[in-house]
This record gives sequence, structure tokens and C-alpha cells, in this order.
Amino acid sequence: MDAKTNKPSVVAPSVVTWPKQGLSDHVRAAPQPAGPRPSREQAEEAVRTLLSYAGDDPKREGLLDTPGRVVDSYEEMFGGYRECPLDILDKTFGEIGTYNDFVLVKDIGFNSHCEHHIMPFFGKAHIAYKPVDRVVGLSKLARLVDVYAKRLQTQEHMTSQIATALDEILKPQGVAVMLEAEHMCMSIRGVTKPGSLTVTTQFSGLFENPQEQVRFITMVRGGQS
Repeated sequence: MDAKTNKPSVVAPSVVTWPKQGLSDHVRAAPQPAGPRPSREQAEEAVRTLLSYAGDDPKREGLLDTPGRVVDSYEEMFGGYRECPLDILDKTFGEIGTYNDFVLVKDIGFNSHCEHHIMPFFGKAHIAYKPVDRVVGLSKLARLVDVYAKRLQTQEHMTSQIATALDEILKPQGVAVMLEAEHMCMSIRGVTKPGSLTVTTQFSGLFENPQEQVRFITMVRGGQS
């Protein structure tokens, strides 16, 4: 940080690295486990216990390798616990000419898991932000969605976390985040209403203006601004 200008220090002609001070815990670092992580053997044994609880025999041929496969799946599906949002968004680029509007990336597909039932919910994320002089790589917005999606989640919390990370790291003029998802805990159990979509939004800065919200939603829905 430059003491005279109070701006982030430039480490390359078009790349800025942001300091970690003032960032929320979930933004500046990957989450720390509450206790010692169980071994792989312990995790596989837990899967065998659940298979038995379901009423099947974990020793039968078709289930012999299931515990290992489940643990492999957990490593992939919950990889977000090992990733840090700051590492993804900490580099921005200044060659944007006279561009002075918001940037929208829509229809970002994601898969997550409900923290209440450990059942999937999946859908699309739509993200917009209005930059201040500098922009972040477009693919980084999709990666940010995956960081938070690949954790046990609620859709409301995930929406808030994405918006907060963008606000705190990029410090733009405003952020808009919308998630649309179907929850298997509602579709195939409980009230069993397949096809129902949950929509969550969070706005900050210039997007607190209702006109900008309408413009954002219109562009997400495929209309003209």
C-alpha cells in the first residue's frame, strides 16, 4: 500500500496485488477446520456405516469400492474448503480505455450442497460489478462462484459471500449478484416439488438504485438495457 496515495502497490504494469487488511475472514483465507481432519480410512469407514444404516451390506461386491469412491467425490465436491477468494481476485488489469459501465457475467453454472441435508442444489449465478479504473479476469468470477459453491452452503449465504468478496477485494462502484437454483432437498424429499427454483439477490453501491437493479435483471433475462 502506497502511504502517500493510500492506493494498492503496483507489482506489474497492469496487475495490482491487494492487501489483506480489512477483509472478512471468509474472503482473505480458506476456512480452518474446527478440529483434526479424520484420516481417509476413518472417512471410508463412516461411509460403510451409512451404507449399513440404509439397510445394505457394505461387503457385497457392488459396494466394496463405494466408500473409496465417495471419499474421492467429497474431495472434488468440497474442494472450496481449500481455496481462498483473495487468491483468485487479487490481480486486476487497468487497460480498459474509456469503458465506464458495469461488467456482467451471466449464466455461470454451479453445483453446491445444502448444509442441512447434504443434498445437491444447482443452478446459475449472474454477477455484475462496475469497476473503478481496473477489471478482473472474467473467468475469475466463475472461479469465485465455485470456491463458495464447493462447500456446504445455504443459497442465501453463498449469495452474500460472493457479493462481499467482490466488494471487499475489487472495491468497485457497485456489485449485483443473483443466484437461481433447484434444491434436491425440496425436489426429491420433503414436499417433493421438482422444478421449483429459489432466487436470491444482493446489491451494493450503485446497484442499490432500483433503476440499476432493473437494468441488471433485464440484461440477465436477455432483454435490452
